[in-house]
Amino acid sequence: MSEHRVVIVGAGMGGLCSAIQLAHQGLDVTVVEASGAPGGKVHSREVNGAHIDSGPTVFTMRWVFDALLRSVGTSVEAEMRITPLQVLARHFWPDGSQLDLSADARESEAAIAAWSGGDEARRFRDFCKTTRQLYATLEGPMIRAQRPSMGGFMGDLGFKGLGVLAQLGPMRSLWQQLGHQFSDPRLRQLFARYATYCGSSPWQSPATLMLIAQVEMDGVWSVEGGMVGMAQALARVAPRRGAVFRYHSTCQRIEQRQGRVCGVHLQSGEFLPADRVIFNGDAAALRQGLLGEDVRRAVPTDAPPRSLSALTWSMHTPADGVALDRHNVFFQSTYASEFEDIFERQRLPEQPTVYVCAQDRPAQLPHGQAERLFCLVNAPACGDGSAITEEALEQCQTHTFQHLRQLGLHLQPTASNSLRTTPQDFHRRFPASGGALYGQATHGWTSIFSRPGSTTPLQGLYLAGGSVHPGPGVPMAALSGQRAAEALMASLASTSTFPTGATCGGMSTP
Repeated sequence: MSEHRVVIVGAGMGGLCSAIQLAHQGLDVTVVEASGAPGGKVHSREVNGAHIDSGPTVFTMRWVFDALLRSVGTSVEAEMRITPLQVLARHFWPDGSQLDLSADARESEAAIAAWSGGDEARRFRDFCKTTRQLYATLEGPMIRAQRPSMGGFMGDLGFKGLGVLAQLGPMRSLWQQLGHQFSDPRLRQLFARYATYCGSSPWQSPATLMLIAQVEMDGVWSVEGGMVGMAQALARVAPRRGAVFRYHSTCQRIEQRQGRVCGVHLQSGEFLPADRVIFNGDAAALRQGLLGEDVRRAVPTDAPPRSLSALTWSMHTPADGVALDRHNVFFQSTYASEFEDIFERQRLPEQPTVYVCAQDRPAQLPHGQAERLFCLVNAPACGDGSAITEEALEQCQTHTFQHLRQLGLHLQPTASNSLRTTPQDFHRRFPASGGALYGQATHGWTSIFSRPGSTTPLQGLYLAGGSVHPGPGVPMAALSGQRAAEALMASLASTSTFPTGATCGGMSTP
């Protein structure tokens, strides 16, 4: 085993990918995880014996995992069973209209033509061309980069890339730009929802988030066993490469000496010495000193605006009424009030958009058969305060399921068929976050430059997860873990001698 010891704090997607890469390189890798399973925000809840994905539900950017697993001698196909989805999402509006967005853009165009007319179908075709150009322009300098700086980003774009952004109107918000792309307000609403994939408001997020539309059109897959199945698959690969996982092991403090990390203290009292530490958690936990006063300086002191949280229901119950696909979105007739409530008034929305993941679809189910459902509405990340009362939670629940009934879907959460998760619950699970599920909000076109990168001012400490660059979401968190591993390996390659870390505070136990 390598003399270089690495401790990874957190077995979320970023930590799992770091562990795979570093263990494959022969390093001594230990992953400590507070819960009893891998995945982090990717997790399931059991209702009536059914395990329901209750975190991220959408698998995109398959190439991230293809590249990672190929680099360590295996493949996505060898480690998990995935199925491409023909329908990306099914959308419902209060006027009774319904639209499927398909993996085949030509099918979507035809559906839009029948639904909203030929002019709007042509606008959709132009929109797809724009998003393809945008994604091709930004994939390298933004998504794949270690951490973009303003100057480096502009230089990497070149004249052609700058021209693409100039045509887009990068200073516009996503909502403003979509008003230039579509005449039908329903399509504007549909594509504006991609801002919420980054935990942000369409009125404040940059127009560049249009690229998420291209990400989905490049493919959405379902995973056998759910997204939890993906986390479990990655957690099986890492030990085969030599990584050690320690579940139910909470990191209490990251130790440093003379300006560099030397190990972590567990809540149990055990000390794990390490040359390098990767923190795969919300950067706010470092900023607030939850991992020790010595590591506060590892992230910027100014707290950025928090992203969205959520109010969710994991349900096992029949779904009567409208025909569901796997991913379903139920819109309100108005949209702005949802984000005004959340970001300006810091309260649960009175008119929430409702996302429903029907995890047994698109298969045809017998009428009346209970199925696995995950329902979500956006919420403010104030789970560390007193703004969200039990009365407010009950009121939002009533509004949510009334809205679904008005649009034809009859669901009724009860104590026996559902489990509710609140921003307070997310805050307890992810300390210092307030329940924010996406790190900081992506508000303003310069926000991509304000997320922490994989390296920190504290030598030997690296960051991974959805709160750091390149941002939230399963594939982005996976990329952050890979960037952290690459930065760590580069530091080893540039250093001739390394401290053992064993002489720094605490006691190591087997």
